[in-house]
Amino acid sequence: MLSISVAVANNNVIGIDNKLPWHISEDLKRFKKITSEKKMIMGRKAFESLPGILPNREHIIVTRNKNYKVDSDKVTIVHDLDSLIKEYSKCDDEIFVIGGAEIYEHFLPYVDKIYLTTIDEDFKGDTFFPEVNYDEFKVEYKSEKFTDEKNGLHYTFIDYKRI
Repeated sequence: MLSISVAVANNNVIGIDNKLPWHISEDLKRFKKITSEKKMIMGRKAFESLPGILPNREHIIVTRNKNYKVDSDKVTIVHDLDSLIKEYSKCDDEIFVIGGAEIYEHFLPYVDKIYLTTIDEDFKGDTFFPEVNYDEFKVEYKSEKFTDEKNGLHYTFIDYKRI
């Protein structure tokens, strides 16, 4: 089963200069909680934006660069998106797709769940989350609107399940 984890601003921004344009501690805690002990599929740039190899998770990096290497038994390099879709779209384990935009767009038709953090503000950015037909999903969980204590940003957690 494929799931997406993503934080998205009002204007669909998810990144700028290969970084998150915001810092919301509770969103990062939620990401850690839902992805721990799971496999995560990501593009090379998304991997390089991480602070390092995240503990208790297997990283599957998708890249066109046949020479790309990461020296870790927690990292697998893959060059074919379709083989990942075939392997993981119908498996029993929950596999997370964590970005970037091109990876999200490619996997979106095959995901069963979206763990979404909506950020109630527009941001400047160069990376955007693809358009989602939310009619294909039902809301499984929606939090109250929270306010980040440090930066005042308002955000909501919403979990969608494909119908």
